Amino acid sequence: MEDALKPYKAKRNFAITPEPADGGEEGAGVLSFVIQKHWASRLHYDFRLELDGTMKSWAVPKGPSYDTHDKRMAVQVEDHPISYNRFEGTIPEKQYGAGKVIIWDRGSWQPLDDPRRGYAAGNLKFELHGHKMRGKWVLVRMKRRGEKQQPWLLIKEKDDYARPAAEFSVVDEMPDSVASLPEL
Repeated sequence: MEDALKPYKAKRNFAITPEPADGGEEGAGVLSFVIQKHWASRLHYDFRLELDGTMKSWAVPKGPSYDTHDKRMAVQVEDHPISYNRFEGTIPEKQYGAGKVIIWDRGSWQPLDDPRRGYAAGNLKFELHGHKMRGKWVLVRMKRRGEKQQPWLLIKEKDDYARPAAEFSVVDEMPDSVASLPEL
């Protein structure tokens, strides 16, 4: 696990940033997810899934959509420690990812297939149980075309939670932090 966090630690000065260096307890039979709304150089949503002792992480520029026709770009970034699930605050100027971070959603996730195999194959299917994010989703890895970081797509699967974008935008209608709400 320490090796998995090397890129995360190399990008940060923990004497300056309030972000956690490591830590956090693995879920006992329950895998956690968190989505942090992050006002960095550009507003984006950091989507994180617990797997193998770290949080696999993607930056989703437009945030998630409940519309099954929307394929939201999700750029894979470095793994984060599980303790990052509780991070809400401001990353200081001149630090990596400088800007305000809120816990936009959190909860648990359930793989619909073997998660390690799906992650390795670039087709990770799962169900979310959060305050805002519910139902079945998939992350699909795309081929790199010169990008520095691996591009994926975050797509809502057809289920009872799916809704057309013209009818509902979760990021517009539910913009605030869930940090004060009970953990699910």
